[in-house]
Amino acid sequence: MKLNGSEILINCLLEQGVDTVFGYPGGAILNVYDALYKHAEIKHILTAHEQGASHAADGYARSTGKVGVCFATSGPGATNLLTGIATAYMDSSPVVFITCNVTGNLIGRDAFQEVDITGCTLPVTKCNYMVRDVDKLAETVREAFIVATSGRPGPVLVDIQKQVTSNEAEYEFVPKEKHFEQGRIVRLKSTHHPSISSPEPDLNAIDAIAEILMKSEKPLLICGGGVVRSGAADEFTELAEKLDAPTAITVMGGGAFNGHNNLKTGMIGMHGSQASNMACDSCDVLFAVGCRFSDRVTLNPNTFASQAKIIQIDIDASEIDKNIKTDIHVVGDAKKILRLLLERITEKQDHTDWKNYVFSFKVETVYKKLENGKMTPAEILSAVAEILPDRTIVTTDVGQHQMWAIQHFKFDYPGQLITSGGFGTMGFGLGAAIGAQVGNPEGTVLHVTGDGSFRMNCNELATEEYYKLPIITIIFNNSCLGMVRQWQHLIYDEHYSQTTLDRGPDFAKLAEAYGVHGRRVTNVEQLREILHETIEKRSDGKGWVIDCQIDIDEMVKPMVGGGSHIADFMLI
Repeated sequence: MKLNGSEILINCLLEQGVDTVFGYPGGAILNVYDALYKHAEIKHILTAHEQGASHAADGYARSTGKVGVCFATSGPGATNLLTGIATAYMDSSPVVFITCNVTGNLIGRDAFQEVDITGCTLPVTKCNYMVRDVDKLAETVREAFIVATSGRPGPVLVDIQKQVTSNEAEYEFVPKEKHFEQGRIVRLKSTHHPSISSPEPDLNAIDAIAEILMKSEKPLLICGGGVVRSGAADEFTELAEKLDAPTAITVMGGGAFNGHNNLKTGMIGMHGSQASNMACDSCDVLFAVGCRFSDRVTLNPNTFASQAKIIQIDIDASEIDKNIKTDIHVVGDAKKILRLLLERITEKQDHTDWKNYVFSFKVETVYKKLENGKMTPAEILSAVAEILPDRTIVTTDVGQHQMWAIQHFKFDYPGQLITSGGFGTMGFGLGAAIGAQVGNPEGTVLHVTGDGSFRMNCNELATEEYYKLPIITIIFNNSCLGMVRQWQHLIYDEHYSQTTLDRGPDFAKLAEAYGVHGRRVTNVEQLREILHETIEKRSDGKGWVIDCQIDIDEMVKPMVGGGSHIADFMLI
């Protein structure tokens, strides 16, 4: 049948099973919104800003395992997505961003709200497209979803010239399972293109890895974000238990290895636990799955795990030997590789002496109770963990509160922790919480933030209120940019340049102005009462903003300085 480009686009989304889109309309994308108006099967979430839409689509993807979808118009609408696209790219989150540009005859003429968004996003997308011909639209959209979810997942941008949205072409519904047989995908498959294929693992290398692991006396496993993305949490856990190996997590690996497992040593790296970092310094084999060895994990590549044979498993060949030189590696899907390893490691290992050494360093960070009427991070997070449901989804922004949350909460399943690891995006958390709550309407969603991060995108409280999303926001309010101030305190001779936030707004009043519950608390008894109230009143569909006053000089402990040896703690 013959349809215009906008109808073809909406029908292609329906082919994919898309039921939710986050976005913000504008002139160039009006035809698409007109087509969307006729399709009640797709729910559209109108955010306060395109950046909020981008983070919401990302949070939806991470919490549901589906592809997130985000709409924006041309020019500033498209460029407002950039931070969200880069955030999804660094954390391998599958989101399809759809923008519309000016008409083809105006491209390159500096028309009103024209921008080369494919050029802008080229470094931070897995792939991007500009659609100039309506006959190519359906094939392009289908390919975009395949690329976003295949191999190492990531964001894809489809930019559609405005005339394509109104021009007509023949359209035939193609079931999702048939898309791999369509158009250019067939050619990409034939060349084993990395954007859509997972390489077959090297069985000889897997044999060698199994032998190394079985002979190891002091193994350490690292659970990275790739374990989450590949759905390999069960296989990873089974291997860790069979090896009887202490296991560290990266920020992005949170939830893939159960937080209550006795083998867990905690986070590794700059703000990692002493147990994880000392184990890394002393192990004889370091086995990392889905971990790209970022600078926040390795700190100093020249001294990182210097006593160990380093084994890396990753689906992206470009990550192998990029930051840390490996002794042996396998490129491929983590789930498949771990299953193959489990077939080869037949006997359960016993590393009691090694575990005793590692866990001798595992001590809970203690924050003393303050006398100045301020709360401590430990008090706040203990109350939250005790009162909110066990499977609460947690989104964070970036800074001290992010590290405190990851250190304190015990994440039990993949997708429970949603945070900006690679790009470190302040303002990510509220949009991500909106996406997570939309994708998990019956679940409890907790947004942990700081006063600096929250003020960046707090306008999305309007979205939270309108769609009756009972998100609970906890603000660690120390009236400063806490993590930057911590560095200024430790490294820059207490020169607190432009990090003190001695200004508004009153967050509780701001929340009330947006139509959500707002409270300011100064002690844990008040906090407990309010947390119980959030559960009791959840059915009213109103979110909560709880402004928790903490001391300006609270620090994240432990801390190892950037570029330092991983066991050289600057702050414990």
